[in-house]
Amino acid sequence: MAKVRCMKCKKQVEVKDPQNVVMKNGMKAISGVCPNCSTKVFKIVGKNK
Repeated sequence: MAKVRCMKCKKQVEVKDPQNVVMKNGMKAISGVCPNCSTKVFKIVGKNK
């Protein structure tokens, strides 16, 4: 599981329902939901090779 900072909770959280996403510019990212407050969380992981 990926750890992502939730902006609403202001702490590191484990992503609930993580999905791998490829952005328009080719960068990989992880998108999901904060388990505490149900806010969307997003983290850019790196370049797509």
